[in-house]
Amino acid sequence: MDMAFRRRSSAIALLFLALVLSFLAGPATARKTGQLTVFWGRNKYEGSLREACDTGLYTTVIMSFFNVFGHGRYWTDLSGHPVPGVGNDIKHCQSRHITVLLSIGGGGDGYSLPSSRSAADVADHLWNVYLGGRRNGVFRPFGDAVVDGIDFFIDRGAPDHYDELARNLNRYSGRGKKVHLTATPRCAFPDWHVERALATGLFERLHVRFYDDARCSYNRAGLRGVIEEWSKWTARYPRSQVYLGLAAANVPGKYGDKVSLEALYYDLLPNVQKAGNYGGIMLWDRFYDKQTRYGAAVKYWA
Repeated sequence: MDMAFRRRSSAIALLFLALVLSFLAGPATARKTGQLTVFWGRNKYEGSLREACDTGLYTTVIMSFFNVFGHGRYWTDLSGHPVPGVGNDIKHCQSRHITVLLSIGGGGDGYSLPSSRSAADVADHLWNVYLGGRRNGVFRPFGDAVVDGIDFFIDRGAPDHYDELARNLNRYSGRGKKVHLTATPRCAFPDWHVERALATGLFERLHVRFYDDARCSYNRAGLRGVIEEWSKWTARYPRSQVYLGLAAANVPGKYGDKVSLEALYYDLLPNVQKAGNYGGIMLWDRFYDKQTRYGAAVKYWA
């Protein structure tokens, strides 16, 4: 009798352990990469770049935005962050093996590429001011810090000449440190703002924004709406790592796009992670993530 009781107890304990392990390695761990990217630089109350990197959550931080270019004028807007300390923060993040990118574009109307000449000029500016160039007399706002690459977040204007900009930036990779190229398109396929640029095949990653669009945001279009567009992105760019772009909060005035943790774990991630070129999760943005701690919840599901 005692022996049978012990056997039943052991069986129950093993069953409980199996259930726990099943949850921990459940649906959302279908193809984990551990890669979590966040946008930083859109709100001065989000904390410094160093603080974002020291959370231990993010594997890539994208500084945003270099948002005036193409007409002989250049400007980077970091929403009131004190620029003098950013260079040291970039190097600190890189010392922790965190990739730091500079995103160009954004929601303003101060940029476009009206000609091939402007594409070459913008590439030259980015190389000498933020990347590995060292032209005498050129002011570098981040000092000798070198960002790891350029992200294309093109939301305004014509799509002209961004393919040339990508090729020009890629040519600088032969002069030392590689210039990594990524893009952050809208989820509805194709995003005509960057379609010609992506056709170059030079972009290592795509952080596709599955938020702020009723056609392919999970809370508006459901899983079917997301997967329909996700499948197009992953199939069209098999050599690029495709990231699932999510909002870390329900942003006022936008679509209520923060996906619940339950839906993300049991429904959305198990399906997007079936793609062979699934890369990870991108969050918009550090300010909202700091408030909601969404990234801390999804980090180990990514």
